[in-house]
Parts: sequence; C-alpha cells; structure tokens
Amino acid sequence: METIEIKGTIRENVGKKFTKQLRKDLQVPCELYGGEKNVHFYAHENDFSSLVYTPNVYIVKLKIKRKVYKAILKDIQFHPVTDKILHIDFFQVEDDKTIEIGVPVKLNGLAPGVKQGGTLYLLRRKVLVTAVVKDLPDVLNINIDNLGLGKTIKIGDLSFENLELVAPKNTVVVEVKVSRTSVEEDAEETEEAVKTEEASDAPAEKSE
Repeated sequence: METIEIKGTIRENVGKKFTKQLRKDLQVPCELYGGEKNVHFYAHENDFSSLVYTPNVYIVKLKIKRKVYKAILKDIQFHPVTDKILHIDFFQVEDDKTIEIGVPVKLNGLAPGVKQGGTLYLLRRKVLVTAVVKDLPDVLNINIDNLGLGKTIKIGDLSFENLELVAPKNTVVVEVKVSRTSVEEDAEETEEAVKTEEASDAPAEKSE
C-alpha cells in the first residue's frame, strides 16, 4: 500500500483554549493511538488534503519530534457547516502486524450485462479486510468481464492473496441491474415475435 508523509508538531497543551487557537491558525489537532502512549500533535490543514479528500487509502508516515510513526487514519471529524477538518485520530501500525482496514475496489473489464442494456452498480466502494500491513494492496481488483444482466458479485465470490475479507459472504459488491429500458425493449421484441408468429399462422386468402 502506498505511503504518504505528514510532519507534525507535538501538542504540549491539549486544553480547549489552545485547541481553539490551533484551528484559528489553520492547524488540525490530532492524536495517535496504538503505541505505549498516545501522542498529541498538530499539522497544517493543507497537509491532509491528499490523505482526506481522496478515495484512496494510505499508510501514513508521521514525522513528529524527530520520531517516525507508521499509522493509518482511524477517524476524522468535520465541522457540520463549513466541512473544515476539526480533529483526526490515527492508529499506529507495524509492517509485520495484522490490521483491519477498508481497501478501495477497482472494477476491471466490461460487463456483458451493460451491453445488454443493464446498469452497473458498485455497492461497496471499499471492502473491509484483515492483512499484515506489508501485504496490504492499494486496491482490490475485481474483473467484471463475465457479469451478465441481473447478475451479482458477492464477497463469497472473491479471493485475494495474503488477506481475508471481513464482510459476510452474501454481501453484494457489484451488480448489473435490469433497467426499465431493457425490460421495455424485451417486451417489444416479444410482442413483435408474437405478431410475426400470429401472422405466419393466419390462413392465406384464396384467390378466385
């Protein structure tokens, strides 16, 4: 999995007044969990753009006070009106330890069901997996070349090396639904076929 680097500054004061001032200065208060002690720090809000405003998932390399921590984004709080980042929680990880994390889904190929008039729906943009950190992929590649009209791909249909899918096996990840247009076209084709059959079965008029 790709890594993104963020430089942070230790928060010596974690009180509300100091936190409020940080936000005024466009700094984001953060906390790192998972180690021997929690680490309180802050960084400029612009430093989080590539991490937060993207469908991708990254391992985060946090550089704080001459120390480097490897982590994942665990939780994020936004302002309800302005959508500004208010607080971010990180969880410390190690290369040889197993973690649970959502990995983005990438669809490859062309579904025959779409060519037949269906609509493709990706119902799970991320899938929860457990894996050793060093084995985590950037994306989960799913081939849809055999996905026909009205068909689905479920968690139970998928398998990937060096990781385990957490969701129930009957969870639908992607499907091709029959659209109203394709149903109407099928109905019209059936109606035309019936009319043609009726016409061929009708007795021919005798010529005098």
